Amino acid sequence: MDERRALDLRPGDTVKVHQKIKEGEKTRTQIFEGLLIARKHGREAGGTFTVRKIAEGVGVERIFPLFSPMIEKIEILRHSKVRRAKLYYVRTKASKELRWKQVARKELAAKEKEVAATESNPIEGEK
Repeated sequence: MDERRALDLRPGDTVKVHQKIKEGEKTRTQIFEGLLIARKHGREAGGTFTVRKIAEGVGVERIFPLFSPMIEKIEILRHSKVRRAKLYYVRTKASKELRWKQVARKELAAKEKEVAATESNPIEGEK
């Protein structure tokens, strides 16, 4: 449970959700891979996240409870930089229109600090 609480899931991430499916007496693992378009209720017990993928030309969305015992694990495959908290607009866009910068979060934070430092210390020669 603590590992799920520590997960850094954000909209724009491509994730793989391994979910246990019970069919009669048998149990199997089903993998749902797609784009995380929304996260609701943060890290509380009732928190959920929505994943969207295109299956055979049809958009499929699933809403997963973050702390569901039916979810074996959640893998983050790729991070993308997006400017929205909820990516519901991807439902109406073609996949060619949805190109985001793939970014490593640690590198992004370092670049933002560097830009902030240069903006606060202007060059002394300019007046």
